[in-house]
Amino acid sequence: MFLALALVATPAAAQKNKNKKTTTPSTDTQTDLRSAMPAVPDSQAVDQAVGEMLGYWQIGDIDSLHKYYSDDVVMVSGAWEPPVIGWDNFVKAYQAQRSSVTGGRIERSNTYLKVNGSSAWATYQFLYVAMANGGKIVQFHGHTSLVLNKPGDRWVIVLNHSSIVDSTTSSPAPPADSAQPGRP
Repeated sequence: MFLALALVATPAAAQKNKNKKTTTPSTDTQTDLRSAMPAVPDSQAVDQAVGEMLGYWQIGDIDSLHKYYSDDVVMVSGAWEPPVIGWDNFVKAYQAQRSSVTGGRIERSNTYLKVNGSSAWATYQFLYVAMANGGKIVQFHGHTSLVLNKPGDRWVIVLNHSSIVDSTTSSPAPPADSAQPGRP
């Protein structure tokens, strides 16, 4: 709407100020405009942070992913293994996991959030599907619970606990032109 109003007002302003020198808004003015916009409710900010984190996790963008995790994050995986403590240790485990699969996709559903001051938690179910090295398709259903803190103006994950409910591994689908058993 703002863009539409600006486009309509431009010709009239240009004629009125034909002889005046025009200036562009300074960076400070642009910053002031952004800060004048209504703040996003914390519950929406947490949900957005979780969604963006999952997007960066899925595409493997570690630098962007890091802005959603505390440096002293504790990660509990769905595997029977000790917790991973600290961002640097998480990155090593994450890269090892990514090296064993290709085309990983994660879907989130049934999200529930609770915000209490500068801390929050989120819980959701997930479906993760990827192609494991060797050509087998792996699929995991599970639950994740996150604890987040807001040390400044953004939410960061301090605890990430995931558990796998079930998993399946299947062979890749045969090519469309291959002969099927029982068919000529």
